[in-house]
Amino acid sequence: MEIMAEHEMIFSNEILLKNLMAEHGTELKRIAYLYVKDYSLAEDIIQEVFISCYHHLNTFRQESSYKTWLIRITVNKSKDTLRKWSFRNLIPKNDIEPTLLEIDTPETNAVSVAEKKELIRNVMKLPIKLREVIILFYYKELSVQEMCEVLQLSESTIKTRLFRARGKLKASLERSGFHG
Repeated sequence: MEIMAEHEMIFSNEILLKNLMAEHGTELKRIAYLYVKDYSLAEDIIQEVFISCYHHLNTFRQESSYKTWLIRITVNKSKDTLRKWSFRNLIPKNDIEPTLLEIDTPETNAVSVAEKKELIRNVMKLPIKLREVIILFYYKELSVQEMCEVLQLSESTIKTRLFRARGKLKASLERSGFHG
């Protein structure tokens, strides 16, 4: 009887994992890419994310959505990758691929392609602590509270980083002649 229940749980976890991969895989890959700036490395991170997800599905406490939980895992795995000596010293960073960051909304459609690329280049130049809040807030449309959960930081820290990131981004865009 226990063996049957265990097989059913494994089967349901596999179905849930496949659904989570289909629903969030591309979005999580973009987040990982924004951290590591390397497409193949981002794919490796996402594989690690879903392996970790599968191993911990039974311990997921439903305190947040699966999306928030997966973003937190992705951010942590991406940061771990950035901290690795081999990544910092041996892996060359490819040129940024702005098309990975583009989101089809009425606002972004109104901005020209050249301006989008300039904006993305300037976001990617921000220090990681500032870049991540811009990405999560504007590109992933997470609330400040969701960002607190994902980054495991206080609300005041998130708000301070958003304020600083906006200021740095505005200054760098003005220097580059951005008119958006």
